[in-house]
Amino acid sequence: MKFARDTWLIFQRQLQLLLRNPVWVFVGVFQPVMYLLLFAPLLKPALNAPTQAAAYKIFVPGLLVLLAIFGGLFQGFGLIAELRAGVIERSRVTPISRLALLLGRSLRDVVSLLVQAVIITLLALLFDLRVFIVDLLLAYLMLALIALMTSAVSYGVALKVKSEDALAPLMNTVAQPVLLLSGILLPLTFAPGWLQGVAEWNPFSWAVDGTRALFAGDLGNDKVWQGLAIITVLAAAGVYWAARQFARSVR
Repeated sequence: MKFARDTWLIFQRQLQLLLRNPVWVFVGVFQPVMYLLLFAPLLKPALNAPTQAAAYKIFVPGLLVLLAIFGGLFQGFGLIAELRAGVIERSRVTPISRLALLLGRSLRDVVSLLVQAVIITLLALLFDLRVFIVDLLLAYLMLALIALMTSAVSYGVALKVKSEDALAPLMNTVAQPVLLLSGILLPLTFAPGWLQGVAEWNPFSWAVDGTRALFAGDLGNDKVWQGLAIITVLAAAGVYWAARQFARSVR
């Protein structure tokens, strides 16, 4: 009970800070919306899709995964600012759970991501995108797990490097190959065989394929459950590793 209460207190505090300056939610969603409005209409001929709605069923899931990955990976910058301001240092004298310090922040990031995902989905409905509610909720679960994992890893790395100058290039170095090898913007079925083979080792490729299957209404597709299983394991591992970094930093 104490752990749940501590997590809720940290989550509430972090959410209040976000709501005081909600512009960051819309800043985060601005670029994906631009892709949705200005890039997606070009995909129907490129993908040889029968309709524009079919092209959006391919593009929108990848866009949402992109938002979850990049939105989470760069959350560590805020933690570095808190380190510099002494917020984490003052936590040493409190009895609050060290895992709660991480989870409260990461759950705030998950909520922020889901709000952005709902905005993008609603906009996509204007372009004739249709998806069953159960499939959509499972897709949001996949996105939440990705955001939980990437934000936790970002916080753990931030506690390690303690510098924005080191964190920015490190996260960009990780994010670029993840983006290119996950088929986020275009399916990897169009890629050469060797590139598809390399992408098989990218867990986010499984997440993208699973999310696309859900948007296509193919709930029984193996990629859905394989993607959820892989991301769940990685999210648990990421939270465990980041929690150890919090425990070492806040002693």
